[in-house]
Amino acid sequence: EHLFNLKFAAKELSRNSKKCDKEEKAEKAKIKKAIQKGNMEVARIHAENAIRQKNQAINFLRMSARVDAVAARVQTAVTMGKVTKSMAGVVKSMDATLKSMNLEKISALMDKFEHQFETLDVQTQQMEDTMSSTTTLTTPQNQVDMLLQEMADEAGLDLNMELPQGQTGSVGTSVASAEQ
Repeated sequence: EHLFNLKFAAKELSRNSKKCDKEEKAEKAKIKKAIQKGNMEVARIHAENAIRQKNQAINFLRMSARVDAVAARVQTAVTMGKVTKSMAGVVKSMDATLKSMNLEKISALMDKFEHQFETLDVQTQQMEDTMSSTTTLTTPQNQVDMLLQEMADEAGLDLNMELPQGQTGSVGTSVASAEQ
């Protein structure tokens, strides 16, 4: 039940990340429209919104990966518990067989025991592979002015003369503090 809830939470976080990506694209389209109309203040607001949506998408994706890693650990723990119980049964059978000294039974039990250890090794390797692949990539910080310039380039406009130099939006500071 907990494993299901963890997997469900990871998928929900992933969906939220995709939703933020869509909202970021919508904000970028609004930037282009505002630039074409010559309304730079509105374009700056939409740029700040786009950057905020992008950062939210990254955070949701990062949390999704972390929850997915926890789910993998829980799955491994459950599986290892089953393997441990099975190995305990093999050891008890081995004790009884060793007392009777039936070589065929000893050989069969040893094969079964080795198989259990191979299964354990495979599961351990799978857990390690899963854990190493759950790290998420971080993207470099985008500045509002760079995003405005990118959108202006896509719209075919020249913003170098229109943008006041030296001004930074409030999102630049809040993004930097969020990164910390």
